[in-house]
Amino acid sequence: MSRRHYIITYDISDDKRRTKVFKALKDNGDHVQYSVFFCQLSSMELAVLRGTLQSYINAREDQIILVDLGPAHNPLDADMQCLGQPYEPPTRVTII
Repeated sequence: MSRRHYIITYDISDDKRRTKVFKALKDNGDHVQYSVFFCQLSSMELAVLRGTLQSYINAREDQIILVDLGPAHNPLDADMQCLGQPYEPPTRVTII
């Protein structure tokens, strides 16, 4: 199953809804800035996450933006330009 990189950002006006969105994204990706996450997702994972996020927000007040950055086998930082501090991907450790 093909995985893709996504950048997901949010602007949620209510603290409870924002906390739910934050936790859902933290379970699925890397928190890189205040309301920004990098996620590697399959199409099924993306569909489930979108449904979960949709159930948490008020569509009239809140906004979540999902941007497809391409295949996950391409290094995320290869085409990324940073001003100031460089992006340093977190080290993932598998615990069995």
